[in-house]
Amino acid sequence: MIEQQQEESLYSLVEDFFRNEFSTDNPLITEAVRRMLAAGGKRLRPRLTLLAAEAGGAQPQEHLPLAAYMELIHVATLIHDDVVDKADTRRGVNATAVDYGNRISVLAGDYLFAWIFKNVTAQYPAPIPHILSATLADICDGEVLQLRALANLDLPLSGYIDIVLKKTASLFAASAECGAIMAGTSAQRIAALRDYGLSYGIAFQMKDDLLDMTADEMKLGKPVGNDLRERKMTIPLILALERGDPEFRARVERFYDGGEDEIAGIIVEIGRHGGLDGTREQIAQYAERAKLSLTPLGSIRARGVLAGLADALTRD
Repeated sequence: MIEQQQEESLYSLVEDFFRNEFSTDNPLITEAVRRMLAAGGKRLRPRLTLLAAEAGGAQPQEHLPLAAYMELIHVATLIHDDVVDKADTRRGVNATAVDYGNRISVLAGDYLFAWIFKNVTAQYPAPIPHILSATLADICDGEVLQLRALANLDLPLSGYIDIVLKKTASLFAASAECGAIMAGTSAQRIAALRDYGLSYGIAFQMKDDLLDMTADEMKLGKPVGNDLRERKMTIPLILALERGDPEFRARVERFYDGGEDEIAGIIVEIGRHGGLDGTREQIAQYAERAKLSLTPLGSIRARGVLAGLADALTRD
C-alpha cells in the first residue's frame, strides 16, 4: 500500500509539472501539446526517469524537468505518428492532425523536438544530450524500418524485435539511463537500469500489439484492429503466420492487398494459430528479463516498483 501511494505520488508530480510548468514560446504549439497531455497516459517514461534517479540515491522530485522531457519526446513522436498513419483518434480523442491539420501537426512535432533539445542542451551535461539525440535518431530509424516492413508477411520475429528496439524500447532505456546518470550512481547501476528499459520497452510494445487485437475500443482509445488496417506486422500476426497454415497466410495476403475481409475474423484466426498466446509468452519472457536486469540494485524500494511495472505487462 505504501509503495502504491509513493508511485501515485510520482505520477502526481509529473502531472502537476505539466499542468503548472509546461509552456513553450508558441501558444499554438503549447495548446496542441497540452491537449495531447490532457488526453491521458500512464507517464511511464518519466516515471522510469524518476525511479532510476531514486535507485541512484537521488530525490526524484529534483529531476522532474528531465522526466518531463522524456514524456514530451514521446508526445512529439505521437503527433508525427498520427500524421504518418492518418489516424483519427489517439487516447480516445481526436488526433492532433484532425483538429489542427497535417501541416500544423508536423510543424508542432518538429517545434517540440527543437524546444526539448534547446532546453536539454542548456540544462544538462554530457552525455545526456548525446543520449537523447541518439535516441531520437533510433526512433526515426525504427519508424522507417516499420514502414518498409508494412505487409511483409516474411518479416521474422528477429526483424520485428529490431524495429521495436529502436522505435519503442530506446526511449524507455534512455529515460532510465538518464535518470540514473543524473543521480550520480555507479556505472553498473546505470547499465542495469538501461537494460531494464530495453527489455521493458520490448515487452511494452508487444503488450500494445496484443491489446490492439484483444482490448475493447473504449479502453484502447482507438479502433480495435487498427494495426491490421494499417498493414503493420505486429508480433501476434508474425507468430500466427509462423505457426499457421497456407490458407491463413493467403487470407492475410488478400486482406493486405486490399481485399475485403472482417478484421474480427482475422483476429480470431490469429488466436487460433497461436498468435495471441504466443505473444503473451514473449511478453512474460521480456518482463522477466527486465526484472533480472535489476539485480545490481539490491533490495531497494525503486527495484520493487520497477519489477511491479514489468509484472503488470503480463496481466490482461
